[in-house]
Amino acid sequence: MDSRLENVVVDAADPLRLAHWWRQALEWRLGYQDDHEVDVVPPEGEPGLDLVFVPVADPKTGPNRVHLDLDSSSPAEQRETVAYLLDLGARRVDVGQGDAPWVVLADPEGNEFCVLDPRPEYDGTGRLAAVVQLARDPGALAAFYAPLVGMSPARSSARVAALRGDGGPFLEFVASPTPHTVKNRVHLDVRPTRSGAGRRQVLARAVEAGARYAPPVPGASWSTLLDPEGNEFCVLAEPR
Repeated sequence: MDSRLENVVVDAADPLRLAHWWRQALEWRLGYQDDHEVDVVPPEGEPGLDLVFVPVADPKTGPNRVHLDLDSSSPAEQRETVAYLLDLGARRVDVGQGDAPWVVLADPEGNEFCVLDPRPEYDGTGRLAAVVQLARDPGALAAFYAPLVGMSPARSSARVAALRGDGGPFLEFVASPTPHTVKNRVHLDVRPTRSGAGRRQVLARAVEAGARYAPPVPGASWSTLLDPEGNEFCVLAEPR
């Protein structure tokens, strides 16, 4: 694979505060931080994926198209996790889930996430079971992202297409008729796995597969693209 999924990036009104909240929620630790980002990373030796919180002044409008799913090993752990998160400041939200066995919550800035019922397929993922993106065509979007994020198909149905790497969370695409209309507050970062021409090749392959460039950010070391359904993602600089 020429690239891999590097981060999940979350726009935040107060990145440091929200990062601290997610550090407690996941029982992870703070990583790199400066005026432009605050990272939350898994404990040493545990599976997971870095969460990067960046300052964005624009307010949240409507449900996010990308959200996180947290794992549970038993019904009791699911109940305990929900109670713990509510005590931290999460709140219950209704996104039309009805009597689904998972619990939908929102963090202090309103970003939706789920605490899943116990499912054996998520054994070994760590605290973060999946990163979930809404899609009009889950199978097509999974096929687009698979080579970019360095993952392989894990399961597929009309409603859900899932990708999985060597460890850590699944990347899942869930059917939704709602189109992308505003900038996503949560997006994926992809990094080339080798130096040299790797970044140019990743960009070229993404465009060939149906991506298009978003307006560039002056001085940025990354490129922002839109996937075939209009969702933003970034291709980062090559490894040094």
